[in-house]
Amino acid sequence: MVLGTMNRRDLVAGLSVAGLMLPEAVAYASIAGLPADRAIVAAIAGAGAYALFGRSRFAIISPTSSSAAILAAALGTMTGDPALKLLMATLATLLVAITFIGAGVFKLGGLTSFVSRPVLRGFAFGLAITIIIKQLPVLVNVPAAGPSWEILRTILGDMAHWNWLGMAVGATALCVLLLLRRFPGVPAAFLVLVGGIGVSALGNLSAHGVGLVGTIHLVPQWPHWIPLRIEDISRLAELALPLFLILLAESWGTMRTLALRHGDSIDADRELRALGWSNLAAAIVQGMPVGAGFSAGSASEAAGARTRATGAIAAAGLLILILLGSSAVALLPSAVLAAVVIAALAHALDPAPFVRLWRLKRDFVVACGAAAGVLVFGVLNGMLLAILLSLALLIRRLSSPEMMRLGRLGKHDFVDVARHPEAELPAKVMIWRPAEPLFFANAERVFAAIDAHQQSEPSISSVVVSLEQSFDLDSSSLDALLEFDRRLTARGVTLRLARTRDVIRDLLAAANARGLADRCSFSVDDAVSLTE
Repeated sequence: MVLGTMNRRDLVAGLSVAGLMLPEAVAYASIAGLPADRAIVAAIAGAGAYALFGRSRFAIISPTSSSAAILAAALGTMTGDPALKLLMATLATLLVAITFIGAGVFKLGGLTSFVSRPVLRGFAFGLAITIIIKQLPVLVNVPAAGPSWEILRTILGDMAHWNWLGMAVGATALCVLLLLRRFPGVPAAFLVLVGGIGVSALGNLSAHGVGLVGTIHLVPQWPHWIPLRIEDISRLAELALPLFLILLAESWGTMRTLALRHGDSIDADRELRALGWSNLAAAIVQGMPVGAGFSAGSASEAAGARTRATGAIAAAGLLILILLGSSAVALLPSAVLAAVVIAALAHALDPAPFVRLWRLKRDFVVACGAAAGVLVFGVLNGMLLAILLSLALLIRRLSSPEMMRLGRLGKHDFVDVARHPEAELPAKVMIWRPAEPLFFANAERVFAAIDAHQQSEPSISSVVVSLEQSFDLDSSSLDALLEFDRRLTARGVTLRLARTRDVIRDLLAAANARGLADRCSFSVDDAVSLTE
């Protein structure tokens, strides 16, 4: 079956996610400056299409906060006919769909491999905090926008205008949601929405200044075409790429993070195409760009989703909720919507992944950099900053590899004498092994270090270099190796290469270095034996 085998957990998870998709759609439509129905129909169409074409069992495709913010920045500069903004939003969604499908067809999914797991963990942590902070103005009923720090500064500086009743309603809803997490079989978000509507109706909360969702009109309309100017078309072209990048970063970050937690397998190229079809469906219904939002995906995971049927159930549940209960939804306190979003992200604030990286002394800075980048610079810039930081640290490690001097342990084994002081150093032979592959950025430094060590021990008559980490040599590293061999030969020292792969032997032969090619061995033990 396309959607897999649906079970009770999928039904409960789907209803829970439907209860989350509604407040998110309303909030993100507001961010983008579009009517709420535009985000709702996009969520229904996007989630339904992904259930058919995608493979992640947790991903819920709907409008996201980051793409809504980029869309708002572009549409906010347009003045005049409001219908033009609606048309531009639809066309932008169509262009994003074409870009995703094209990227999947041309198998550009490999680009996602540049996003390491620590980057994803930091990204998820920072994104969760960012989305939660963006819900705080709704919770206290104080308008605030901009970066996370600016939102915090605004609401903390305007405490006199906080609506404490609405805040109490939202806090109560949040506590109930967190308590109901102990019962995964209960559609908590859906029940809290129903309870919020009931409290609003009985307590007449709007009379006390508590913000309500208001009436949502979900009326199908034919596309209304408006002649576009050259500047409008140029704006569309400029808008498509950042929307694609932000949705790619957020969606793949969400999909892969959730897949890694559960050992699931997903194919990047297929997911790109699935995101394309989802955006195409959203464009057809005149919605807005959609992607795999982290909060909805986390809610699906927390509710115990088993198959992709969860997304289809969520889409159907949201449609039924709007069609049959739009008058009731109008009474829903906005603070309750904010509480649903915050609760969905609460478990993403677990610091355990960072603690593990700290204990391992690996990639802690990268993960923290990704989290800080998202918080300070936004989702897209934060992700790009984290990737650049990850690549910079990789380049630093490769360009300055650890050098291990080897000694004999037993009859045939050679190990790092720094870790195994009991290993014996062969007489008149110095054995070195670079911990990283040799390439243009580190070869000269590696051979210069070995050269200096040999000169500090004049009794050494043979130097063995183990190339087990090097699968091939570029022309720069080859030249550095040949120059090193000539320097040693001039001092009467013999260079031998151990663990040398056939491709490197062929390269030495092609470079007319047959003498050095003849001094290559398949093992360190063989190379050392030839020096004795």
